[in-house]
Amino acid sequence: MKKLVITGGRKLRGTVGISGAKNAALPLMAATILTEGCTTFFHVPELRDIKTISQLLQKFGAEVNGESTVTVDSSAIDAYEAPYALVKTMRASILVLGPLLARLGKARVSLPGGCAIGSRPVDQHLKALKSMGVTISLEGGYILAECTRLRGARIYFDISTVTGTENIMMAATMASGTTVLENAAKEPEVEELAAVLNRMGARIDGAGTDVISIEGVTTLRPVEHTIMPDRIEAGTYMIAAGITEGDITLSDCNPHHLHALIEKLEEIGLAIIIHEGSIRVRGTGQIRGTDVKTLPYPGFPTDMQAQIMALLCLAEGTSIISESIFEDRFMHVGELKRMGANIRLEGNSAIVNGVDRLCAAPVMATDLRASASLVLAALVARGETEISRIYHLERGYERVEDKLAQLGAAIHTVPE
Repeated sequence: MKKLVITGGRKLRGTVGISGAKNAALPLMAATILTEGCTTFFHVPELRDIKTISQLLQKFGAEVNGESTVTVDSSAIDAYEAPYALVKTMRASILVLGPLLARLGKARVSLPGGCAIGSRPVDQHLKALKSMGVTISLEGGYILAECTRLRGARIYFDISTVTGTENIMMAATMASGTTVLENAAKEPEVEELAAVLNRMGARIDGAGTDVISIEGVTTLRPVEHTIMPDRIEAGTYMIAAGITEGDITLSDCNPHHLHALIEKLEEIGLAIIIHEGSIRVRGTGQIRGTDVKTLPYPGFPTDMQAQIMALLCLAEGTSIISESIFEDRFMHVGELKRMGANIRLEGNSAIVNGVDRLCAAPVMATDLRASASLVLAALVARGETEISRIYHLERGYERVEDKLAQLGAAIHTVPE
């Protein structure tokens, strides 16, 4: 176990390259279950979650090789159990359920774990699969699912669910007939998955809207694909520039995926210059309070809520942050208050009264994005902050210590 030690007060400057998107890579790697042959992905982030999905694929009989360039040979897949030991660490493991049913007609998948930010039930996945002809039971913490062949259906998601949309979309690619997903998630990662599935031979229309139509086919073929840049990592480094009054250029990113965040950061007072494939962000030293409400894409992302809260802790006036996606996603509040933040919780909202400065303190990460908020606070806090349980951070941020150090941060890891 390691902890991160950060001495605050340095203005970050320079250029940082944005890694491939974890939330795009995971469903794409799960999609290889649908093919027979060797699929190659480029620009894959070297993260703990990527190792987990690789181990899952190997459990099923696939050969997985490489790190930033990953090849998956799924020709020999014949097993269908996703064990608790792997699934407990990553909720996205549920993404193998649909592809396993499409290929093998059966699956035994442990109920997923991951970050403790709310119940995040998989009932929408199971409801949709049942309407596609799957027999499902729960036994000993496992989902047991079986069918002869998936059949097309009209499915309405009660809530917008990214993994639910991705899971059922993958399952439907090889179902008999046509499947229509209503109230589907519109995130860029969903669009990317659909585009790659279509290159594999699927027939998907409407990805990026709330109605997706999938006409089933009998086989899919392997492809080569470069993973899109991680919009949440990009957003985190944008806030790092603002909170430290720095000047950071983000290369290898897609500004089109960041409209809601960019508008909010400009409203707060950051100076942002957008180019094709890059963004330059300067902190002006004048952070204004604002209100933020998390919403499904293209709204403000829930995965950026904790990070913008760290920034607003130093804003002039009062800000209200409302979390509409996950009910337990304020566990970073207590740790930020240990560093001198003035935050009060009222239901699903956090009332943030800006303070003049934050001070270093020993803090503990509770989930992936909470980890990022504590790092951001530590970068500007007076003194030396120690952040424990950084394994959460390693699930979603590639080489974060090296990248921040290259920008001028005083940061290192020590044994915990």
